[in-house]
Parts: sequence; structure tokens; C-alpha cells
Amino acid sequence: MHFKHLILISLCFLLVACSGRQGKTQTVPEGNKYATGFKIEHQDSVTLIEVYSPWDKGAVMATYTITEPIHRIATASCTHIGFIDALGQLGSVVTVCNKSLVYTRLADSVLDAGDSMSPNIETIVMANVDGVMVSTYAQGDGSSEQMKKLGLNVIYNNEWMETNPLARAEWIRFVGAFYGCEDQADSIFNEVEKKYISDKETKYEVQSTNHQSTKIMTGNNFRGTWYVPSGNTYMGNLFKDAGADYPYYDDMRSGSIPLTLESVLSEFGDADVWVGSNGRTLEELARLDEKHTWFKAYKEGRVYNWYRQTTETGGNNFWERGVVHPEEILQDLVSILHNGDSLHYAERLK
Repeated sequence: MHFKHLILISLCFLLVACSGRQGKTQTVPEGNKYATGFKIEHQDSVTLIEVYSPWDKGAVMATYTITEPIHRIATASCTHIGFIDALGQLGSVVTVCNKSLVYTRLADSVLDAGDSMSPNIETIVMANVDGVMVSTYAQGDGSSEQMKKLGLNVIYNNEWMETNPLARAEWIRFVGAFYGCEDQADSIFNEVEKKYISDKETKYEVQSTNHQSTKIMTGNNFRGTWYVPSGNTYMGNLFKDAGADYPYYDDMRSGSIPLTLESVLSEFGDADVWVGSNGRTLEELARLDEKHTWFKAYKEGRVYNWYRQTTETGGNNFWERGVVHPEEILQDLVSILHNGDSLHYAERLK
């Protein structure tokens, strides 16, 4: 397959240990407000994009030169659908992985390329796409390498590696560059940023009125281990921006923190609210694990999941529109913390 509208100039994976992420400062490239994973530059009528390695901060993972916008795309993640839809380019999606897990309504003609971790490359090739948008989950991605050998243009969208909610949302500028609609992407992001900052300020006003913050817990018991976000994570930063009392803000390790049930009870037994449970009802949560009923938040019925906007097949708009609009997730958290009932993605268990 020939390169069409997107020219992949260079791609380089740097094989470093996962521990290489620890202790390295990641800077925001010139031109970005928050996002650290890409940089966009312009030379005459050409758009140049660099994508940086999630494992070796500052190292260039891929470089793209865009001379014309793409018109047909395959995507491996539902989060990409959120960006594409926000830009009004949903009609460009001709192939998607895990189609049943996509919340946004796609055309019946959109092909399902199977599991995102091992996509059906033949399906993608037959779709005659201008680019394949993937997320980087490992330093050596065999599927992406195979697609490149077949002449497919692999677009690395690593928004999920950003820990700042606004940084993750800013990847709409990255996606917009491939469609030639950067001005629209900038406008969308600037409005998101404005609302997010406004919601943070509203949170401080509410706190000053109540003279205290609400303690929050999150996660679920899975085979004896309870995983909670550190302060250096997407949800950890959302909790902080919402003004919640959360014990792990000062823990800046990457990813989730595994806890024993004893530790969870010690830290969160008296938490006022529980956000992100995996139950639909309080009864179901109790059936999943009787220990869930031991917490104050459960006893007082202040337990929430992120399932308000879901499909019967497992699609969840929290991971599509919610990624583009973190201000709506922040609004949910502020509402939950202060007994509000105006929610976008969260629902209270009954």
C-alpha cells in the first residue's frame, strides 16, 4: 500500500526499562499549554509533528509531515473516537477495534478490526485507509511494526499517558492537525480549558462556604488487592482539582497503588463518598464482595460509578467525550462531593 496523504518520515523506539519513567521531568513543548507528548510546527504549507516516547522523556518516537488532510482512518481506541467526533470527522472512521465497546454511534459500514492489542491487520489493509491511529502500550509494539511493513501509516496517539486532565484533552490539537482543522481544535480546547479553570474556582467558593473538604475513596477489591490512583495520575489530579480530601496526593509514583484491604479500611473506612465503583446498584456491589459494605460511604449510600452514559455492549462515553471534556468530569466530582445531583457521567448507586 502506498503512502497517501500522510508521510511518515521517521520512527524510532528507544528500548528502556519501564523504571525509566520514574524521576524524569517531562516538559511541555513550545506551542502547547499542557500536553507533553507531542509538538506541532508549520513550515509554509506543511505541518510537522513530533511524538515523544512515553518511556524516555524528550526522545522523539515518531515524526510526521502532513501535506494534505486524511480522509479515511482506522482507529484502535475508543478515546480516539471522542476526539474525531468532537472535530466533526466521524465519517472518516472506516475501521475500528472493539467496535462493540464504542459508545458513539458509528455507521454500520464501519469494519471491526478485532482486539486493539492484536488487531486484524488484514481488515485494516483492505479498508484502504490514510492512517491507523493507535495508542502505545509497550516499548515494542509488534502489531504497529507489522502494519508499517505493509505500508500503513501508523499514527501514535498517546493521550492516555498524560496525567493532567487538560493535557489529555489538548491532544485534540494533535488529532486536528491530521484533518487540517487546527483552528477548530484550538477553539474547542480553549473553551474546555476556560470551563475547567472556572469549575476549579467554583470548587474553592463551595469549600470556603462549607469550611471543609469531603473525603473521597475510589477503586474496588480485586482478588484481595485494592488499586487506587496516586497523586501523579489523571484521576488523582481530578480529585485534587475538585477539592476532595484524598490521602495519596503526595504519593507521586506512576500509575496505581496496590493496597491491602486492611490499608484501604484504615485510609478510607471513614470516607464520605466512594467514586468509581464497579457496581450498578448497592446490592450488586455487596454481591461482588461483602467487604464493600464495611465502608461508611456504602452504609450512607454515597457510592457512584462512571456508568451513566453506557451501552448494553460495554461502550462508555466517559472514555470518549469525557476525555475531550474533562471539565464535565470535574463538574461531576464537585457535584458528588457536595451532594449535588447534576451529573454527566457518574450515577449514584441505589
